[in-house]
Amino acid sequence: MALRRAFLAASGTALLGLMLPPDVLAQSFPTKPLHFIVPLAPGGSADMLARLVGQHLSQRLGQAVIVEMRPGGGTVVGTSQVARAAADGYTLLFASNSLVINAKLRTNLPYDGIKAFEPVALMASSPQVLAVNAASPYRSFKQWLAAARAQPGTVSLASLGPDTTQHMASEWLQHTTGTQLIYAPFNGGALAVNAVLGGHVDTVLGNLAEMSPHIEAGRLRALAVTTRERLSALQQVPTIAESGYPGFEAIAWFGVAVPAGTPQEVIQVLAEGVKSAMSDPEIRRQLLAFSLQPDFLGPAEFAGHVAQQYQHYAHIIDDAHIQVM
Repeated sequence: MALRRAFLAASGTALLGLMLPPDVLAQSFPTKPLHFIVPLAPGGSADMLARLVGQHLSQRLGQAVIVEMRPGGGTVVGTSQVARAAADGYTLLFASNSLVINAKLRTNLPYDGIKAFEPVALMASSPQVLAVNAASPYRSFKQWLAAARAQPGTVSLASLGPDTTQHMASEWLQHTTGTQLIYAPFNGGALAVNAVLGGHVDTVLGNLAEMSPHIEAGRLRALAVTTRERLSALQQVPTIAESGYPGFEAIAWFGVAVPAGTPQEVIQVLAEGVKSAMSDPEIRRQLLAFSLQPDFLGPAEFAGHVAQQYQHYAHIIDDAHIQVM
């Protein structure tokens, strides 16, 4: 009898939640801690960004935001966890390029790559850099490329992978330059950088955020950047596009998504929280110092960005005949 009363009480509470007007629902959210799932390895730019935004959201919303690192399966492990979660706004996905890459590349995902999620907001972006150990004989991108062409299958390239921005960029680079590299995927960008610093891999392609301190300290030598124009922080480093491969561009982006079906009013609360975080002077200072560019987009604009990025990567994957690793 007690169990029946408890069930009826819980059912009544759930029904009341469904009957609440949208403005009341938004005002009542959240009433318990939120979980921010990051499907990437700890220690990199994603980890730092998630914790900064999570802390700001916690202060703004009055509830704890628990950041959980769930790497594995090319981000599929952590992303699957969010796809299975209740569509109530309490489980957030740290979304990146991998969301659309997997949607195109993998046919056996345990969730619909695009339809399983509702975009909340874009937070920031990061350019990619191709770099070598400072002791490397390669002094420029042209020297490195010439060596890779002269001896196919001998020059190694470390990056975050598989099925990430860096993996796609490395495959596209090989396709457009006609090279054959030894691809060395790592579970985290910091691990890929360390492999080159330790002399185990020739080259690294990754987020500027994770390489900037080593470039500034003289431990890494930047050979090229993946943006259309040169970076202000690395004015002396050419773009791959200007080095004879126009149109080559690879930029990592980071956003927030929630399970499909999450009430729009809740999504708006979360989006406003992210917007507030990206407008916070101290957070912006820390992101810029870490070579991350604050780049807020709201739900509708972020949805458009995700759709555009899907088409972008679909073209790369089809053109370069990239397959799941």
